[in-house]
Amino acid sequence: MPISRRELLALSLAAAAAPAVAQEGYPNRPVRFISPFPPGQAGDTHARIAAEALAQRWPHRPIVENRPGGAGAIGMEAVARSPADGYTLSYTSIGPMNVLPVMVPTVPYDPARDFRAIALLSVSPVLLVVNPAMPVRSIQEFVDYTRANAIDYASGGPGTVQHMAGELLRHRLGLKMNHVAYRGSGPAVTDTIAGVVPAMVDSLSSAIPHVQAGRLRALAVTGGHGVPMLPGVPSIGDTVAPGYDVNGWTGLFAPAGTPAPILRKINADLWAGLGDGEFRQRLAGTGTIVPPPWSVAEAQDYIDRQIRFWREVIQVAGLKIDG
Repeated sequence: MPISRRELLALSLAAAAAPAVAQEGYPNRPVRFISPFPPGQAGDTHARIAAEALAQRWPHRPIVENRPGGAGAIGMEAVARSPADGYTLSYTSIGPMNVLPVMVPTVPYDPARDFRAIALLSVSPVLLVVNPAMPVRSIQEFVDYTRANAIDYASGGPGTVQHMAGELLRHRLGLKMNHVAYRGSGPAVTDTIAGVVPAMVDSLSSAIPHVQAGRLRALAVTGGHGVPMLPGVPSIGDTVAPGYDVNGWTGLFAPAGTPAPILRKINADLWAGLGDGEFRQRLAGTGTIVPPPWSVAEAQDYIDRQIRFWREVIQVAGLKIDG
């Protein structure tokens, strides 16, 4: 039997209304956060704090699923290929989003094409530390020493912000630094403390306890200015390399095509859940700097600028992901 014009119109209206109905009831089942990090890394910790904050506002607590591997590419690809319905999200960082796609153009996703920012929960510099036996006590002494003497320095992995910060410093100042990539900050810190490598660029959350205990010496942070949790430790940009300003970040992303109302709802619920209390304090307690509650548009603008910045830096400096 042929469909009448009235029936066809009713079907069309129902189809058009379906996404709106779905958005109004969002989320009506558990949301997955795919983390491209192994358990225990800063990004994974932030993902779990975000999930707990959203659980204060949602009927179901988000499930954090770790999918490390390929310097983050495995977890990122899984989200890029997921339905754009708000139920599979990525809690990721600068490495898989800004760095890896430039250094390894064959990764199976494009950050600008395949993802949309929801919220950034952490924007922080990283920290240059040395074994206390290394004969330097300031960032200027470190620069002088590594211009004259070749050294190894460690990071938590290839393509991380720690790796990029070290390589950009090497390139800007002509330092004799050889990158040694580890599988995570934990083993890299262990070897730096043991003197297997004399220096490391590490996250604030990983390095600060060892600095406070005297096992590592902090020389400088990589942002444009110092940070409150390390009084007396200068920034590289304020001392030996004016204009040098490298920050890592972590945040929540959705597959491209996810309806804008869902992105805005997640953003609003996340910041409301974080509030000014326990969850925000726990984030800050990891050694990170929690930014203002940026909107979806503000978060996306920051990421777009980061994509352009790192593409230019990596190409001009000829940075490599291996080593």
